Amino acid sequence: MKRAGVIAILILAFLGLADSAYIAQHEMSGTPLLCDINNLSGCNIVVASPYSYLFGIPIAEYGILFYSILFVLAALELVIFDQLLRRALQAISLVGVIASLYFTLMQVFVIDAFCIYCLASALIALLILIFASFIEPLPRSAPPAEPLTV
Repeated sequence: MKRAGVIAILILAFLGLADSAYIAQHEMSGTPLLCDINNLSGCNIVVASPYSYLFGIPIAEYGILFYSILFVLAALELVIFDQLLRRALQAISLVGVIASLYFTLMQVFVIDAFCIYCLASALIALLILIFASFIEPLPRSAPPAEPLTV
């Protein structure tokens, strides 16, 4: 089950990487994104907003970095089988989900437009976190020890 979960993370990270690269490529070239799916046609509005940059760098480029790191960690986990790698996958994917939640809330309440690619990235990050949680469950605390009576 762990191996299947890691393979799923690997595939999802690749999809997230492709999604982020698509947005970044269109943002760099200045060409509009193709998006008109069930009233989610605000991709260009979201990408053009000042909220699509963090420290002067497009959010999509952070997405490329995020998914690249997850892809490399998942690939290493397939070869090395290390608990530290699984914990790193969990921690980094949690950061990604929190960032995705923030950016989704910005779309809803501030920008007032929805980007299908951004929402797909948020879903991918959430799925990666779910799979990462399954491949290395958090340890349960042991019940308190009985006092010794002599």
